Amino acid sequence: MLIRKVENFLQRHDMPATKFGRLAAHDPRFVLDLRMGRTPRAQTEARTLKWMADYEVSPASANVTTPFRAYETKGFAHV
Repeated sequence: MLIRKVENFLQRHDMPATKFGRLAAHDPRFVLDLRMGRTPRAQTEARTLKWMADYEVSPASANVTTPFRAYETKGFAHV
């Protein structure tokens, strides 16, 4: 089952469920929905498993960081 693999991954990497969902499935509720019984499509499951395998090999290349972008609002620069 996918949820067991995901839960083991989360524990092994000390990663919050919402972060995993954003990175692996572009859905912060992904893991929470799995915990509630959601069954993902075969393509989604395969893509998630591939993302986890890629992360295991090289976390830096798995797009784990979001680049900070400075933007200006009402005269203030925010990072």
